[in-house]
This record gives sequence, C-alpha cells and structure tokens, in this order.
Amino acid sequence: MKNLSKAETLRRQKNEKRISKDIVALGAFLCAPQRLSASALRGFDFLVLNLIAVVFSLSACGSSDATSTKTVTPAVNVIVPIPQAIVRETPTMLHTEGTQWLRESGKPIQLKGVNLGNWLMQEFWMMGQGSNGIDDQCKLEAVLDKRFGYAERERLYRLYRKNWMRERDWDLIAQYGMNVVRLPFIWSVIEDEKNPGHLRADAWEYLDDAIAQAERRGMHVILDLHGAVGSQGWEHHSGCAGKNLYWSTPEFQERTIWLWQVIAARYKDRPAVAGYSLLNEPWGTTPDVMAKEVIRLYHAVRSVDPNHVIILPGHSSGIDAYGKPADRGLRNVAFEIHPYPGFFGWGQPTLQVHQDWLRCGSAGNGGVCEWNTRLKNLNSALFIGEFQPWAGLGAELGGQITRVTYDTYASYGWAATSWSYKLLSNNGAQGNGTWGLVTNSSQVKVPALDFNQASLSEIEKLFELFGSIPYEPQQAVMSWMTSAVAPNPFARTQ
Repeated sequence: MKNLSKAETLRRQKNEKRISKDIVALGAFLCAPQRLSASALRGFDFLVLNLIAVVFSLSACGSSDATSTKTVTPAVNVIVPIPQAIVRETPTMLHTEGTQWLRESGKPIQLKGVNLGNWLMQEFWMMGQGSNGIDDQCKLEAVLDKRFGYAERERLYRLYRKNWMRERDWDLIAQYGMNVVRLPFIWSVIEDEKNPGHLRADAWEYLDDAIAQAERRGMHVILDLHGAVGSQGWEHHSGCAGKNLYWSTPEFQERTIWLWQVIAARYKDRPAVAGYSLLNEPWGTTPDVMAKEVIRLYHAVRSVDPNHVIILPGHSSGIDAYGKPADRGLRNVAFEIHPYPGFFGWGQPTLQVHQDWLRCGSAGNGGVCEWNTRLKNLNSALFIGEFQPWAGLGAELGGQITRVTYDTYASYGWAATSWSYKLLSNNGAQGNGTWGLVTNSSQVKVPALDFNQASLSEIEKLFELFGSIPYEPQQAVMSWMTSAVAPNPFARTQ
C-alpha cells in the first residue's frame, strides 16, 4: 500500500474520531434518548445514523463491562428520526381516478396536511374563550353588534383574521412537511349578510391570500364550507349552535348553491386548489336527504367548474346513502370522513386504539382495511378531512403515531388533513399533547374575556396577541413528519 501523506493521515484520524464520537453519542441516545437533544442528532453523519441504528436495534443497552452477568433488556426496533430536506413541487391541477388522487400528469400524489381551524370560522375552545354564554361565532357577532355597532364588529373581525394566520404560520406549516391545507370558512366571509345573494366588497381577500400563501410553499388548498347560511347542523362548529335551519329553509339552500357557483367560477382554473368540500359534517338531517342535497350542489358546481375534485361529505352514519358515484353520474369526486380514534366515544387516546384502527383490528379486516375494501367496491377516492393522531399521547409517541397515521392513509391513496394547526389556551404549553401542531408558550397566557363586558381595548389586545404570542410547536411531530425513516410504534405492543 502506498504510504499516506501526513496531511491525509491527520484527516483520516480526525474523521475516525468524529465517527467514533457519533457512535458513542448515538449509543447513549438509543439507550437513554432523553440525554441527547434533537439539534445534536442532526449533526450525525447520515450513513452512521443508519448503520448504528441497525447495530443498536440488535444489541443490548446495559453495562459496558464485557464480563458482567447483569441481565440487559434488548432495544427492540429502535428507530430515530433522521432529518431530510423537504422537497417542494409547484402545485398542478389534481383529479381523482378510481380510489386515487392524481396529479395532472396522472402520477399519484400523497396529500398530507392540516386544517386551518378557527381562522375564517371561529371555534372558541381553540383560543381559550367560550365563557359567559358566548361560545360560537353567531353569538359573538350579535354581542359586538349590540355593544359597538356593525361597522366596529367588522373592524374587529378583520383584526382577528389578520392576526390568527400570519406569515410565520404558513412557514411553520411548511416546516412540518405538509403539502395541503384544508381551509374551513363560514358563508359570510364571501356573501354580504346585509345584501344576500351579493358578494362582500372584500369577498376574495382571505381565500385569495390563503391560496397564494400555500402556492408559494408548494401546497394545495381544499376549500371547506364549514358553516353554511342557516347552519347545516346543531353544533357550534357550523357557526351557530342549536339552529340547524339549512335543511328546512329553501332560501338558504339556494344561497349556498349561488355561493359555491361564484367560488367555482373564480377558482376553476387555479391548480393550487385541490378541491371543494361542499358541506362540513351536514348531520342535521337524514343520510338520504343529505345525499340528495349534496348531489344537487355537485351538479351546480360542475356546471361552472369541470376541473376540480368535488368532495362529498359523509354522514355521521357513513356514506352508504350516495351509492356508487359513477352510477349517480358523479365524476372526479372523493368521499370525506372524519375518523377520530381515541375521541368522541371511540375509546381513549392510547397506542392500542390507534393500532386497532391503523392495523385493521384483531381480525385483520376492520379499521382502515374495511374502508379500503368499501372504497374499492365504490371505485372512489377518499379524503380524511379531520383526524387527531397526537393529542393526549405524550410528545414522542404522539409524533410517531402521527407519522404512521399519515403514511397509512397515503399507502391507500387517501388525502388527509389533521385537526388542527393552531390551538391557543389560557395556560399554554403542549403538555401531554394539545389539539394544535402549535400552541402558546406557557410563558404567555391567553386571557379569557367576557365579551359582554370587555372593553374595546381589551378585545383589540386579545386579537393582536393571537398574532404575536410565542409558540410551542409539537416538535416530535415535526421531526417524524420530515424524517427519512418512519417509526414503528406498534412494535412495543407485539
């Protein structure tokens, strides 16, 4: 062998020391992960990370004494997130074919994203409010009108919307590796409530901006009518709790047809718009009535926009009322469901409840497998419009379950947007896992206002706070969603 130069020898020795240091540090991490920060992990050599992860998954974490007879516990299937660059692509017009979401080229696309809840339609639990009888948007609007007048209410809502979503928020969503957002909005963002059937002067300000912000970051947008005029359900998240007047009022149904037609006319050629979600959780009527009205909306939109995916909402009892879309003359569509394992009567947020759903239950044909079979029979695509995979699980397990959930949905070709991007609370901090990818730091608390008595200045300060409050991200979700390797959280239960 040719003799090495002194410089080359020193370089190799330095490199060997660095790799040795990486091995020792990673070994410490695999046996005691709490001792190593995420920032330190990012400094490891990529190949070293892969090789050492394999070695340690087969070895034991215990005494370094080779003669020790102490029993050690194997570190089974230890996997750590490995950071990788996020690849962005310019949004193209999407469509569905069979069970798949496809790019304009016909190549499948994995849509992984998040909801922008509480921005263009308020849900008071998501911002530390809701006391003193004001727990939905209609109630707050009425109180502000009574106390300050309509013009002042409008000004306050502009201040609110300006601050709930800012540039930093769009940047953070991109840092989570997301490529789609679902944009819930209430009808009055576009239609002039003082002059029904006509556009507001600023009708397109927020939707236009959201689409542009997403487009610049390589993301698509799904437009979601979360609150129709009159409300399509009994819940607060339809805008007005306890109303449910949509189904009994033909005028409201016709105004909603008009609303969707003007939306479709504006965005029919916009590739960054992935689709139209016609009505959120329209559960204030029977499945048959719901399906009939949604199909009527479909045809109204399709007469204006032949391009975009139209999303058919499921009922709380399922999607059976629609039948097979092709048999009803429906094309380029996707069904929408909102599965929430661990919540709303579906057990508790545990590893087991998520495993049962994502790994098809003990019989192997339940959970997502059952839905996959159903959609194949219907020859239709699916949009998981809402789900919550990290809350209540603790940071690390929540991050792992989140990645596995998105990957599982993507493996079937399903688009998915979790609920939700941002949740602020009175005390702040992620704790065991809030419903927000970001929440406020515990150092800055959100005051709970009584809007019946709060001064104009106090309301303004609250709304401005929403735009400047320091965040505490769900860091483990970010690490796993952007990792080159996926976790296997269910190995621990096997």
